[in-house]
Parts: sequence; structure tokens; C-alpha cells
Amino acid sequence: MDNENQLIKARREKAEKLAESGVTLFSNSFRDPQPIRELLPRGETLAPESHEQDGGSYRVAGRIMSLRKFGKAAFFHIQDETGRIQVYVRRDLLGDEEFARFKKYDVGDIVGVTGKLFKTKTGELSIEAASLTMITKSLRPLPEKFHGLTDVETRYRQRYVDLIVNPEVRETFRKRVEIIRLIREFFTNRGFLEVETPMMQPVPGGATARPFKTHHNALDMDLYLRIAPELYLKRLLVGGFERVFEINRNFRNEGLSTRHNPEFTMLEFYQAYATYEDLMDLTEELISWIAYEVTGSMRITYQGVEVDLSPPWQRFTMDESLVAVAGIDKAILKDEDAVKALAREKGIELPEGAGIGKAKTELFELLVEEKLINPTFITKYPTEVSPLARRNEDDPTVTDRFELFITGREIANAFSELNDPTDQFERFAKQIAERGDDEEIHPELDHDYVRALEYGMPAAAGEGIGIDRLVMLLTDSPSIRDVILFPHLKPEAPVAAKKKKKKKKKGE
Repeated sequence: MDNENQLIKARREKAEKLAESGVTLFSNSFRDPQPIRELLPRGETLAPESHEQDGGSYRVAGRIMSLRKFGKAAFFHIQDETGRIQVYVRRDLLGDEEFARFKKYDVGDIVGVTGKLFKTKTGELSIEAASLTMITKSLRPLPEKFHGLTDVETRYRQRYVDLIVNPEVRETFRKRVEIIRLIREFFTNRGFLEVETPMMQPVPGGATARPFKTHHNALDMDLYLRIAPELYLKRLLVGGFERVFEINRNFRNEGLSTRHNPEFTMLEFYQAYATYEDLMDLTEELISWIAYEVTGSMRITYQGVEVDLSPPWQRFTMDESLVAVAGIDKAILKDEDAVKALAREKGIELPEGAGIGKAKTELFELLVEEKLINPTFITKYPTEVSPLARRNEDDPTVTDRFELFITGREIANAFSELNDPTDQFERFAKQIAERGDDEEIHPELDHDYVRALEYGMPAAAGEGIGIDRLVMLLTDSPSIRDVILFPHLKPEAPVAAKKKKKKKKKGE
């Protein structure tokens, strides 16, 4: 039997003895405890080895995080959502019977404590326990206190333990909640309406990605978990809502990495009678404001690199970035054959029929993207790679579109919206024709969306911002899994092994 199983067995035996002595192992009788955070300021005026004179008895509840037992006394630290405080237990104050029960308590147990405040001779604020209540008996040991939970995969897989033992992880997710709250406040204050659009869609659209597919039995039809809410939000522009936003969950049946999770969170917003240039200004204001509210500064450090989020932010067209950052001769960018040849020279495999726009985009992703550390808007994306964006009126080979990059990662994608139904139909048809044998990506043309445009959509601009990546940036988290409470992982080894085990044939 391994060490962990021995510890679990020992805890179960303790639990049985506590139950035999009349202790309820999973109690719900300890009501209305006070947040530990509220008690901590009360100790500021206390001198060491003194009790609070005018305070009454306090009630706190939480998890035992450390435990030191002596002969007739013990100290333990109790932790709730708001903080941590020391508890002092004395046999003469608690009573022989209750103290004997307490000796079967373990680190990880959730308990209720009543008692008065005092300071130890070392100056630590503590509660002198007058009574203890077992609320939940922990049957598994927490990670060893000096090393904590450090194995990355175990942290993600057992996030509940990660949150217990790593306070910095709890702080990351508090910041995530605050960032989302600030996003809502920002857009609501500017007259945007928060809406909800379908997560199951008959036609996946709004992005080029492989969807998750399911089947609705009653309707006898296939449905797809949304890869983006874009086409539904723009239907609302047609319907007369002129400023809308959605904080949404998207699903893409693709690979996992430090930047990608199959299920992720996006902000998408759309504004009638605005252009992509208006949204660049809005995005600068949004992200720099949130950064200051969350971190207290416009200058942050991400993975050891200083990033300055102070507006105004750098702006390049894609061609300008290929010249200024990648060092490509400006003359080459005007020659389709030369651009394609350069792409192939750099090891880029261009699909059959790809034009100069596709080649430039691939070169940008390879040579420029990761070098954009401070916030940088890249504008004028080729029409060839922007099926939903409005063509630039002066140069129809590019679109009125931008992407925002910070620390070499795409944070936002926006454009002036295409609202010409004929142009949209043709681009949808071209996109489907180019998908090749991969019918799972955009399996059919969204005729209803084209029909909506035929009723007339106002000139508008829209944007998507990856909330997970924004949280990564503002919490200095290296992986998207660090900012998603329960990221997707491969099955644990024993489960995976069971699945791979072949069924024996008769006679083997």
C-alpha cells in the first residue's frame, strides 16, 4: 500500500472513531460565521500576550491549514475565503472529552470555532477556542505544506486542491472576475446592451474553425456548438439594436496549447454607425483602463518582459509591419510571385489557389507577430483572409480591419462590417469552395444571415476580444490553463490505459 493510501486509511479510521464518539462528520449546524478578514483589524491595538477586553465571542469557520499539537494544548491555522487566523486550543478550557475528540482532527478538516481574540507572545492574532465544531471531515491529505501543489497537470486536474493551497491562484481568479465585471461596466456605461445569442447553431459561422457537432432528437437535426456569436449579434443590428455586446463561451474542436482551450471566453461587441478606427480608440481606452483598475499601473510585467499599456498605441498596416519589423523590401510586397516565393523560402506551405493576401498573412504570422510586445494595431488585412470584413474603398484588395497584438499574441480582432448581401454571399460561397475535403469547417452557407442583410444592416463596426488572453496578460499567467478554472485535459493515465486495453477474443 502506497503512502497516500495509508494516510487515507488512517483518516478513515479517525473518522470512524469520531463518529462512534457522537461527532457528526458532515454537519450543517454551524451557522453565520464571521469573515476572518473582519477580525484581523481588531488585533492591531492588542499588545502581545493580551486578550481583547471589550470584545465578545467570535464565530469563524474554515479549513485547518496547519496543525501543531502539544500535550495539553494545540495551535492551528484556519482559512476561509477572506483570510487566515490562528486558533489556540487548551484542554482545560475545552474540556477533556472535547479535547480528546479534537486530537483526531486533521489538516484539511473544515471546522467551526467560537472564542475570544488574543495575541500570542510573538504578536500573532489568535482565537482562544471555547468550543469546536466538526463541519466536514477531510478524508484525503492536502499536499505537504512546505511544497504545496506544484505539479502543473495535477494543479489543473484537481483545481479544488490548487485553490485550497495556493493563495496566488485564488487571487488570479478573483482578478478574472473583476476584469469581466469591469468590461460589463465599461460597455453598459456607453449605452451598449448586453445580450445572449444561441450556443447551439444550425450553421456554424463567424470564424473559420472546426465545430463540435451534436444532434437534436426532437427536431431531428444536427446542431453545432458555436465557434463565434458574430452572425447572430449582427442580426440584432439589422433588428434595430445599435450597440450590443456579449460575454460568451465559444467552442472549437481543435488542438490544445498554452494559448488555446477547446472552450474559451470572448467579448464581442458591435456598434452601428462606427468604423474600425473608432473601435481602435475604444479598445485603447477599454484595456488601458482595466489594466490600471486591476494592477494600479499602465506598466505591467509579463513573464519578465515590461509592457507599456499607456495610450496612444502603435499602429501599422500589415505591409508596413512586414517592412518595419520583418525587414522585407517594400518592392517585393507589390509583386505576387515574389511574395509567394519568399513565403515558400521561409518554409510556408501555401494552399493551392492562395493569392498574395494569404502569402502576406502567413509571412506576418511567422516573422512579425511574436515581436509585437507593446500594444500594436495591425490594419488593412487582405480581403482574401477577411470574409466578413468591409473592403477598403480606396484599395479593395484589403479590408477595414485590425488585429491587436500584445506580448506577441493576438488579443483582439475587429473590422468595419460587410453589409452588402451580394458581396457577403459571394465571399461565403468562395470560402466554402476553398475548404477542400474538410466539410466539417463551414458545412453549408448561412442563407438566413444573407437574408437578414437583404433587409438592411446599418454601417457598423464589430470586435472580438479574447478574455482568457487578456486575463493571462493582466495576471502574468504563462498558460491559458492558469486562467480557466477547469481546463480540458487528457484522461488520467489509468482511465486512458483502460480505454486502450483491447478486449480479448475468444480462445486467446
